[in-house]
Amino acid sequence: MNADDERSVEEGRQVVATEIEALQRLHERLGEGFARAASLILDCTGKLVVCGVGKSGIVARKIAATFASTGTSAVFLHAGEALHGDLGVVFPEDVLILISKSGESDEIVKLLPSIEAIGPKIVAFTGAAESRIGQAADVVLDCGVEREADALNLAPTSSATAALVLGDALAVVVAARKELTPERFALSHPGGALGRRLTVKVEHLMHGGEEQPLCRPEAKMRQVVVEMTSKGMGAVNIVGADGSLVGLITDGDMRRAIQKHDNVLELTAADIMTKGPIAVPLGTMAIDALHLMEDRPSQIMVLPVVDEAGKAVGILRLHDIVKAGL
Repeated sequence: MNADDERSVEEGRQVVATEIEALQRLHERLGEGFARAASLILDCTGKLVVCGVGKSGIVARKIAATFASTGTSAVFLHAGEALHGDLGVVFPEDVLILISKSGESDEIVKLLPSIEAIGPKIVAFTGAAESRIGQAADVVLDCGVEREADALNLAPTSSATAALVLGDALAVVVAARKELTPERFALSHPGGALGRRLTVKVEHLMHGGEEQPLCRPEAKMRQVVVEMTSKGMGAVNIVGADGSLVGLITDGDMRRAIQKHDNVLELTAADIMTKGPIAVPLGTMAIDALHLMEDRPSQIMVLPVVDEAGKAVGILRLHDIVKAGL
């Protein structure tokens, strides 16, 4: 690196060091107030509203999103828009987090009389407990910093980071107290990998109804071949008169039968089917079906799906699960 590059790296490290120091001070200050704030949110019968403006507004939006995704009903309120009607989202049973470094953000200060009239509990994230916003709060959490990370000590850098981390800490603690489960988390993240793993069931991916390949045990092999070919599943569920699953024939079974028998078309499905095949019931998570197919000496490419009475209702391919991104 040349001299300018080295200076850039050193200045970047100093920024990181300054913000780390701000977080260390925040860490040391956490105490009874933090516990009270967590209890207010846990005891809330309404929702959590997180309010800010400017960079604090951006932080507030992220904090609200973190709470919402970890099991707490939460919304973001822009302080400027709240002055023009959006304050209507706040109700007496809510908890309101107000974020302001100085505790004197003009837009929020103008809201205080109306907020007092509505009556929500207030938690202030500020570096000035004696400010007007601090004095209006039920709980004040000190997220003040010694200095910002920029050379002019003006840009909201360390202060924004401290407020953001304080919000993360509250959200995580509240989620833990609520005993948030992976399944509940997944409900808030249906588009993510975890959401798909914990919400997608075999019935969402299987081929049922007219797509399900079916034959009776007495069916001749010609009929089995036609059914397997027309449905394109690479297998056929073999069912009894009542629809219960009694066997499975895969294209591998067909190949082995051709190698073993000269008159394969004269055989019946019962002659070559796998009796009592591995199957999964409706309601099984697709990820569990995937493990069942893969975690064995010889990988299974298809799985019959049955209802609670043992009747075949569909067939699931390994390809279907992989395609779903699981």
